[in-house]
Amino acid sequence: MRKKTPSAKVKKLRLKLVRSPIGYPQKQRATVLGLGLRRLNSEVIRPDSPEIRGMIAKVSHLLRVESLEE
Repeated sequence: MRKKTPSAKVKKLRLKLVRSPIGYPQKQRATVLGLGLRRLNSEVIRPDSPEIRGMIAKVSHLLRVESLEE
């Protein structure tokens, strides 16, 4: 078997829904659900990837984002 190479630390993002998506377009509400945020003040931890960053950019006015290192 091959030896596992030490991987770089994976950055993660902590996302918190701080504003309600009510009254915003359906696509933005779907993006919030796609991030795993169901209720106001709910928090999730997601990997820092271009896909997640794109979703965050679309609904950044509803979220609080914090960078984590693991």
